[in-house]
Amino acid sequence: MRGKSSGTEIPPLNTTEPIRRTALNRVFAVVYTCAIFALLYHHVETLTIRSRNPFVLVVSFCLLLSDVILALMWATTQAFRMRPIHRREFPGNLQKVVRPREFPALDVFICTADPFKEPPLSVVNTALSVMAYDYPTEKLSVYVSDDGGSALTLFAFMEAAKFAAHWLPFCKKFNLMERNPHAYFSSSSSTSTHACCSEIKMMYESMKVKVEHVVESGKVGDENITGDREREAFSKWTDDFTRHEHPTVIQVLLETSKDRDITGHFMPNLVYISREKSKTSPHRFKAGALNVLLRVSAIMTNAPMVLTLDCDMSSNDPQTPLRVLCYISDPATRPNLSFVQFPQRFRGLSKNDIYASEFKRLFLINFLGMDGLKGPNHVGTGAFFCRRSLFGSPSTLISPEIPQLHPNHVVDKDKPIHESPAMLSLAHHVAGCNYENQTKWGSKMGIRYGSLVEDYYTGYLLHCEGWRSIFCNPDRPAFYGDAPTTLVDLLNQHKRWAIGLLEVAFSRYCPITFGIRTMGLMGLAYAHYSFWPIWSIPIMVYAFLPQLALASGISIFPKISEPGFLLYLFLFLGAYGQDCLDFLLEGGTFRKWWNDQRIWLIRGLSCHLFGTLEYLLKSLGISAFGFNVTSKVVDDEQSKIYSQEMLDFGVPSPMFVTLAVAAIVNFFSFSFGFLQMICGSEYNEGLPLQMLLAGFIMLNCWPVYEAMVLRTDKGKMPTKVTIVAAFIAWTLYAAAFHLSFSK
Repeated sequence: MRGKSSGTEIPPLNTTEPIRRTALNRVFAVVYTCAIFALLYHHVETLTIRSRNPFVLVVSFCLLLSDVILALMWATTQAFRMRPIHRREFPGNLQKVVRPREFPALDVFICTADPFKEPPLSVVNTALSVMAYDYPTEKLSVYVSDDGGSALTLFAFMEAAKFAAHWLPFCKKFNLMERNPHAYFSSSSSTSTHACCSEIKMMYESMKVKVEHVVESGKVGDENITGDREREAFSKWTDDFTRHEHPTVIQVLLETSKDRDITGHFMPNLVYISREKSKTSPHRFKAGALNVLLRVSAIMTNAPMVLTLDCDMSSNDPQTPLRVLCYISDPATRPNLSFVQFPQRFRGLSKNDIYASEFKRLFLINFLGMDGLKGPNHVGTGAFFCRRSLFGSPSTLISPEIPQLHPNHVVDKDKPIHESPAMLSLAHHVAGCNYENQTKWGSKMGIRYGSLVEDYYTGYLLHCEGWRSIFCNPDRPAFYGDAPTTLVDLLNQHKRWAIGLLEVAFSRYCPITFGIRTMGLMGLAYAHYSFWPIWSIPIMVYAFLPQLALASGISIFPKISEPGFLLYLFLFLGAYGQDCLDFLLEGGTFRKWWNDQRIWLIRGLSCHLFGTLEYLLKSLGISAFGFNVTSKVVDDEQSKIYSQEMLDFGVPSPMFVTLAVAAIVNFFSFSFGFLQMICGSEYNEGLPLQMLLAGFIMLNCWPVYEAMVLRTDKGKMPTKVTIVAAFIAWTLYAAAFHLSFSK
């Protein structure tokens, strides 16, 4: 951004730099495409010329299908490699362009749903970290959606409002960078810098003890209520009040116009909301909660900027809003800008990220590629939205059903919220469970319904409407969250994602058709995500069929002396090599990359497979699925297993069965093939590729073998899972031998 003002050149607010390896990516794409066509030709030739043995025909057809899917997914990946860019912003230049009093107001949305899986204290820490932003206090409001309808969460935030009067001035007095109280007091800086730190820490510990005691007891007792205002708030939790059936609860805990901290400065707005729930009305999970926040906040503050956060995703940089303004205030990037997306980062990851929770490809490498097109997709947290973009396309504003919800509506700031019964009454009304009936909420306005992955779906439709987004990836992470530390939590989370993505893939807005027609190459990038779960098909095929053929003494891959052998090697090494190179060039390590690709295989053999099957059953009307909150609570044993970088199989799950079967089949097939090669069997020249494949999967399955045989801790594979897997493996071998020797 450059211009002239009083003869002085305006400093830049942001810059863009193309990534230099783009040209090499394009050349490699051409070469790799030719190799893919050669492989598909080989498969067709095999099907038409080779043996009519039923087993060989089945395997050959499945390999063809798998490689077509792999080719499709590889083609969608190229959208990320055609124009990747790096951005950089300069918040230090912002006040030379925009005065602080001209900054747009900011509404922060924090969603929680279960006080036992998402501890209220963790949600409180997230709220306190954003309330302490280096941003004009009168322009900052924090709204907390409690979809669990829990008095425990409200109590935690009442205590947080009291503590905030001390915490916010403490952060600004000492210019802290880490403004999540728990993270700050757990760091070394809290013990070595500020003399008054011990006093504020005692206040935090006192609040922590109160909140944790109430959560453990499961109720807010009379001894915890200190005033009539609190007693009136908790009186709404009657015997008929349940998490699935209750009226709207809105509690204004802090108000800018009247609440001051200990230094006399006004504090940000802090509002607790638990929307009305009824078993007879769909609540639309997180998407429904966010739309209620959009409407209630529109009634009370209607800030033009909206930040959405998961309950555990706390601020790690108090200047994050200023980085966003570097794009919103720049005439070059402002037009059609819908949201600025920050990557998800997680604290407490194991040294080599055993569960690949860093999501380096998902949240960084792919985002760099999308940023060179129309911008990254929304990932549910860490996104600063322009409120206007949630009400129609850039050229067509969709007006809400009442004027108070209009994105350009100006709220009367002269009258405090607590002195405006009409405002509170309207806020309760728009949070009702039947309010959206016969409106455009969820279809044309707000967060979109129709998928369990409402973040991906909303971002996709916003891009289709003509909006853009920007990927902001500063050196200091803007947010830190908590990643799953058990395998079953990770797989359940990804199974939910798989179902939601397939809902988009097979909807009227399918990215392959509607997306590409609307956005071109950007539609291909979205198609990569929507068809993510079908990775399970080629992974399942390559994890089982070549190995069963190997155990049956049947060669299905080219011999070493044939050109096809080199073709397979090039395709395998080329894909893995490029993936590893991208990973390393963006700051990863080889060990982290290895764990990342192993988790990719594990997902394909478990949660992606089960998610695909569950989606198919739901589509046939046989079953229905719900939304399971990922637990943020970790016990000491789980924490120990995670810190030792061992996979945790301690909770019996059907998803572990297919993983264990694959480990068993590959082990015995590799052993059989090795014995055949030693014995000098006449067909051993055709077995090396099958041996290499089985050996590669065995190497990835080493943690499974450990869990099945060597480990004695709570994270070992359940005996029941091992027995069931062994029986299924034996059945597969029996079926393969029967087919291979049938005429």
